[in-house]
Amino acid sequence: MQRYIERLLLPRLEESTKQVPVTAILGPRQCGKSTLAREFLKGMRHSLHLDLERSSDLAMLRDPEAYFQANSGALICLDEIQRAPGLFPIMRAIVDDRGTNGCFLILGSASPELLRQGSESLAGRIRYLELTPFVLQELVDSPSTSVMKDLWLRGGFPRSWLAPTEGQSFEWRLDFIQAFVTRDIPQLGSRVPAAQVERFWQMCAHLHGQVFNSSRLGESMGVSHHTARSYLDLLHQTYMLRVLPPLTANLRKRLIRSPKVFIRDSGLLHALHGIRGFNDLLGHPVYGVSWEGFVLDNVLAVAGEWKASFYRTSSGNEIDLVLERGRRRVAIECKASSAPEVTRGFRQALEDLDIAEAWIIAPVKETYPAGRGIAVTSLPRFLKDWKR
Repeated sequence: MQRYIERLLLPRLEESTKQVPVTAILGPRQCGKSTLAREFLKGMRHSLHLDLERSSDLAMLRDPEAYFQANSGALICLDEIQRAPGLFPIMRAIVDDRGTNGCFLILGSASPELLRQGSESLAGRIRYLELTPFVLQELVDSPSTSVMKDLWLRGGFPRSWLAPTEGQSFEWRLDFIQAFVTRDIPQLGSRVPAAQVERFWQMCAHLHGQVFNSSRLGESMGVSHHTARSYLDLLHQTYMLRVLPPLTANLRKRLIRSPKVFIRDSGLLHALHGIRGFNDLLGHPVYGVSWEGFVLDNVLAVAGEWKASFYRTSSGNEIDLVLERGRRRVAIECKASSAPEVTRGFRQALEDLDIAEAWIIAPVKETYPAGRGIAVTSLPRFLKDWKR
């Protein structure tokens, strides 16, 4: 029996159920939402868990209003809520009748934009929390190099990470990709053919870490740029892609205005590229941008309310990740080299934005200064020491 790995989201989940009537945990399929919910519900005196993908559980909600009223003293967890969006107006009525917090916990594999009915019906009554696949801080207190390499290669989906062998992990990810495009996308009401979604996803894997050009990508696929953008939105709203916006600053410079696109999980990126083992990754062209996406996944999973963007000018001055909160700005550059160099373009970008706190995150053993306000550090050390 596999051990339960405590999730960083748990304290926020506990807090949310005390403060709002409805808490939604959203995130990609198979990232551990149901496991987290069950672990949380163990500590509740009165709770119920219904998986809406089970016909037996769904049958209990033939008359949902009667069911909710009959269990008015319990925290009701509804798993895979996107299967029954018609429940949202009924939940609103129940919440308003009860007048208490902690009425419902809902789990879903689609963003609030795709669950539009829930966003509208439960406005002011719901809090959205996002659960990612495993990140470095959840696996061990002081992540070792081997743990980080395994997580980078396999990604953070629990069944991929916990698979007995690299081969089984790789096969699970291939199966996940097929199931997602052939089953999950149609369940959300999308009419895009599975082959088209998979082809677009593959092309995004080759564009991982690059600026998204909808016209060029649409032309490659034989569709309009509007259609290409709709495919991007679909995969973004189902947590398969990360769309990192450009920083908007009032500078006298020509800035890149299009977003950068990343495959959300490094393990899925490697599966889409056919990368089975770490030696394969070391020799693959995607190595550097794979590290960049892996760093982004781990940093943004703990960044909380920080606003994230990237900075790039037409002349090539660039910062991979800019985090902003209030007047504070932090610059992060991702380098897959064990001896990273600070480029002239990075230094100029820091000067452009007047940033005094900059980090270069690389697979290094020690933290050391690399110039005024710039430190080179490892990902585990950054996650541990960064003062958020």
